[in-house]
Amino acid sequence: MQKVYQLLVASMIGIELFLGIVVAPAIFYPKGLDGVLDHFQSGLIMGHIFSSFGYVLLAVSVLCFLYEIPNYKRQTFAFFTSLAIMLLSLVFVFYFCSHILQAQTLGKTATSTPYFQQLHLWSSYTLKAIVVLQCVLFFRPFCSRRYK
Repeated sequence: MQKVYQLLVASMIGIELFLGIVVAPAIFYPKGLDGVLDHFQSGLIMGHIFSSFGYVLLAVSVLCFLYEIPNYKRQTFAFFTSLAIMLLSLVFVFYFCSHILQAQTLGKTATSTPYFQQLHLWSSYTLKAIVVLQCVLFFRPFCSRRYK
């Protein structure tokens, strides 16, 4: 079960990094395709990608948290790290993604407000915090093996 757990965490880290490093720049700044999509249309595509991804993130976060519950007494750090990941995933999916998608349905003017810019900025910070915490959760067993 530990190997499946590690695979899920590693997969989520890989997907999140791939979305941020490869997919987002390819959609917002496509090379050789200038003028095909404007910034708003690219945002619509990324919004749908991240909303779909959010449910996968949430499912894996809940599974990881459920996996850590029986180990609470022995590994409190992993338990609270997985709890933080799950809570941040809930905030990302049900607060940030829903508000961003709602603003996108209102049109370009709603996505150019300072409120939307701050919302988008904090959603990216939330996802970065999730990635960092997932890296901590992934590499934790490797660090503890060295000292045994």
